[in-house]
Amino acid sequence: MNSIIRKSALSIAGLLVTGGAVAGPAIAAQAAPAEKPAIAVQAERKGKGERVLEHDYQAQPNFYYCGPAATRIALSTQGKVLNQDEVAKKLGTTEAGTNSANDTTRVLNELTGGGYETTHISGAKAKPEQVDKLRADVIEAVDAKRGVVANIKGTAVDTDGNRHSFEGGHYLSVVGYRDGGDTLKIADPYDPNEHYWMTVEKVANWIAERGYSS
Repeated sequence: MNSIIRKSALSIAGLLVTGGAVAGPAIAAQAAPAEKPAIAVQAERKGKGERVLEHDYQAQPNFYYCGPAATRIALSTQGKVLNQDEVAKKLGTTEAGTNSANDTTRVLNELTGGGYETTHISGAKAKPEQVDKLRADVIEAVDAKRGVVANIKGTAVDTDGNRHSFEGGHYLSVVGYRDGGDTLKIADPYDPNEHYWMTVEKVANWIAERGYSS
């Protein structure tokens, strides 16, 4: 597939809870932005504390394809560029969404030959040791050129002060880090700006009660 991907119109993300309990489609606060072409993001490294992986960004085309879209972005960090329908079929995605991070891990391993594990963050807020584990897991995955897929829920604020609200749940990709892993680069298949930075603690709390594939 050409690295210049045609973006689809963005819409709300359909989501589910880790552990197999399915949540209904999310109601997004923002309207879908105008369609525009997506681009391949080149890998960069600015010293020991920062790395962003090359990847093909593509927006989700409907309200329930956030799981396939985020998984596809993560797959592209290893040169696996599939279409979202192929990924959705493997994930078992329906209009109710994608069941959990267990499914994204399964499909990532199936298509890349392995290396991914699922980590669940129990409780309504991540504990310090869970934040530390997320940081270490992202650094390990990104340094091995593996994008991370996170199943999140609720509202979080990025480093520019922008709010990202997915009260019904959402899937997104983590494609880089800086500040020694204290800040993570998000590739969001719903967000009109496509990418943003967020502190690892905020991302961990966003994942709370769900999980991630790294």
